[in-house]
Amino acid sequence: MWRGLWTLAAQAARGPRRLCTRRSSGAPAPGSGATIFALSSGQGRCGIAVIRTSGPSSGHALRILTAARDLPPARHASLRLLSDPRSGEPLDRALVLWFPGPRSFTGEDCVEFHVHGGPAVVSGVLQALGSVPGLRPAEAGEFTRRAFANGKLNLTEVEGLADLIHAETEAQRRQALRQLDGELGHLCCGWAETLTKALAHVEAYIDFGEDDNLEEGVLEQADVEVRALEVALGAHLQDARRGQRLRSGAHVVVTGPPNAGKSSLVNLLSRKPVSIVSPEPGTTRDVLETPVDLAGFPVLLSDTAGLREGVGPVEQEGVRRARDRLEQADLILAMLDASDLASPSSCNFLATVVASVGAQSPSDSSQRLLLVLNKSDLLSRKGPGPRPDLPPHLLLSCLTGEGLDGLLEALRKELAAVCGDPSTGSPLLTRARHQHHLQGCLDALGHYKQSKDLALAAEALRVARGHLTQLTGGGGTEEILDIIFRDFCVGK
Repeated sequence: MWRGLWTLAAQAARGPRRLCTRRSSGAPAPGSGATIFALSSGQGRCGIAVIRTSGPSSGHALRILTAARDLPPARHASLRLLSDPRSGEPLDRALVLWFPGPRSFTGEDCVEFHVHGGPAVVSGVLQALGSVPGLRPAEAGEFTRRAFANGKLNLTEVEGLADLIHAETEAQRRQALRQLDGELGHLCCGWAETLTKALAHVEAYIDFGEDDNLEEGVLEQADVEVRALEVALGAHLQDARRGQRLRSGAHVVVTGPPNAGKSSLVNLLSRKPVSIVSPEPGTTRDVLETPVDLAGFPVLLSDTAGLREGVGPVEQEGVRRARDRLEQADLILAMLDASDLASPSSCNFLATVVASVGAQSPSDSSQRLLLVLNKSDLLSRKGPGPRPDLPPHLLLSCLTGEGLDGLLEALRKELAAVCGDPSTGSPLLTRARHQHHLQGCLDALGHYKQSKDLALAAEALRVARGHLTQLTGGGGTEEILDIIFRDFCVGK
């Protein structure tokens, strides 16, 4: 239905077009670009649907659909009857908002039609807009691309907007909102200004070094600024992909001997029956993965085969895949049966998996592990607890849910270390593109320090500054922009 409706709108827009220049009154004039329109709210039946336009003919289209001589007051909602300009047939009674450029999202004249969300109403309004000369359906991400082209958003803010639209967890929302607010862009602009100042000092020394007009210590001041910038860049590059994990999800692997309760824990954390639970050992033969929201962080949760010597080729392959997943994990949930800690399988698991991960040097890039002792409901209330020589651990009963709150709190702390806390600290690097340009900038600063020739040193500073400029969109190629903007829906 919705695909057909958009096709009708596109067909209606294929008639003769008049190119117009933008005027704040909304009247069309020859010689400017096309005005675009699209459904900006979600597709499907809803109470209210938002249809937006952007471009020089927006005001003209608003006056044609409302049969009004004057445009409504800017940035005030007005109730208007929308009619088909070809037949005069009423389409809907809607709220309309007029945003004259440049004080709009795109920087151009914009109109929003807040109509009732039935498919027939939306279809009628889209077809009516398509019949207005100078209007055409928008391409995916075209509204945001116009905002970028008109200086309303820089490239990191565009990426933050895309991440905010796709955010599924609280942590993702917080991080995306910080980036949309320009925190990463402002930080990079500040660094670029530092490099501009250092470059100016170096070039001034090259041009006027033999004169007496320069202050003393010009080159030394540039060196101090570059060293401080190196430290700041190094700190951001040591975040060990935390921002990228926050954007795409941390990999959490549940592992342990057979019958430790791994599948029960996966079902408990995901709140749905992802894995088959059975008292028969070796039930899980393959890696089962499900995306979940754990304590506000995005996680790809993996249930794996019990680690033991496989009794058949299928189980052996399952164990091999489980060990492969362990190597890829950001966080390991190591599970043991609290009532069976003396068994050979439990002892072997403690000596291999738990001990090897615990022996890693603590750093942001190393794997993290939580040891969970399941089936705590089988332990005697008056008897001795688990072995005193165990590493730090959590007690849990997947059957009764006892200990789940403590596990979720521990997961929140571990995931904050793995993904970064989006509420505090410096902005995170959420994309490989950010990492690439900051590393390129840092490498160029290294060349600056090694340069014996001042001309080569100045060129290294230009290269470093160019990487920061490209990060915020000042010098990106068309191919990079296409990749970024294609993640948006048509109406954004």
